Amino acid sequence: MTQSLLELFPISLRSVLEQLPTPVKTTLEEIRVRENRPLEIGYGSRYSFVRADGTLSERENEAFVPSREHCKALLERITHHSVYAVEEELRRGFVTVSGGHRIGLAGRAVLDKGAVAHLKDIAGFNVRVARAKVGFGSEVLPGLLDFGSRTIAHTLIVSPPQQGKTTLIRDLARCISSGHWHHPSATGWGSRKVGIVDERSEIAASDKGVPTFDLGPRCDVLDACPKAEGIMMMIRSMSPEVVVVDEIGRPEDAEAIREALHAGVRVLATAHASGLSDVFARPVLAGLAADGVFGRYVLLSRSGGKVEHRIITADEAARETSRRFGRTIGATPRDAPPLTKASSVPAEGIVPVTVNTRAMPTIRSPAPVASLTADRGEGHD
Repeated sequence: MTQSLLELFPISLRSVLEQLPTPVKTTLEEIRVRENRPLEIGYGSRYSFVRADGTLSERENEAFVPSREHCKALLERITHHSVYAVEEELRRGFVTVSGGHRIGLAGRAVLDKGAVAHLKDIAGFNVRVARAKVGFGSEVLPGLLDFGSRTIAHTLIVSPPQQGKTTLIRDLARCISSGHWHHPSATGWGSRKVGIVDERSEIAASDKGVPTFDLGPRCDVLDACPKAEGIMMMIRSMSPEVVVVDEIGRPEDAEAIREALHAGVRVLATAHASGLSDVFARPVLAGLAADGVFGRYVLLSRSGGKVEHRIITADEAARETSRRFGRTIGATPRDAPPLTKASSVPAEGIVPVTVNTRAMPTIRSPAPVASLTADRGEGHD
């Protein structure tokens, strides 16, 4: 937890968080501040309440309880003492602060013609701690490579919330922009131009347009821009070879991704889902999958405090979704025991989804020159 993040909190609340044990600080993921309710944190794969001296407890009645004054002061710091300046963010239910930390908000919704106009009486905050994990992408990237085109396949990374999608996509962007492909057969490929559409300001954590996370030397960022519009802006103005977007799911996102495909641009995206079955249960994602857009799917899951990944090709996805197998609808809690065959739930009524595969356009890249790549040592960290 950085000092700049700590400084968001009012002094009395900050003093509690500063006393957290060091191992907890280094794995801190969430700080939940609720008016007149126990202070709670999420770290590793656990949740605990926090006492006034910074020690942890499983008992809510032992926890420090933030007051209305604490919540009011926190909101003022988050909004720089001007709620109207972040009215659009309040309408969406979160504010992203310096460093890429996203703060979810809960309160009373104010409606305008049936749509949420903004929030008021805010009494709940979920501070999600953003941190780079350099090296995360190196474990996954070799399985995403399209060797015929010397770039990545169109890829969708899926998981429930807080499994590491944004952290992974950030490090993959860095690897691709730097030309670190982490595969011996990709030596000499060089780097690719990466365009990130960072709607929630989490991937790059830009400060006045400049990324604060390391995204490599050949990366451009559209900050706080809606994904669908941003994808088209990137293609028209910045000629990316790979477009990176987080949390797709709307029909307009799908149309922009299809436009990127036809423009010869590779797409690296994330979406909320607990597995392939959930992907194919969401109409927008199912449509993209059925059209053969994605050549790879990366499924993320937690095992204890470690994030594990599984890479599935489009052909494998087609085979998996054609089977009738037991599954539990939705994500399971982090501390739930592994699902056994005996405890699985029959998937009655699940209709298999047909997944097509399609050839992707070849990316125009210069052929490797043996003498140059040998001198430059491209392709490896």
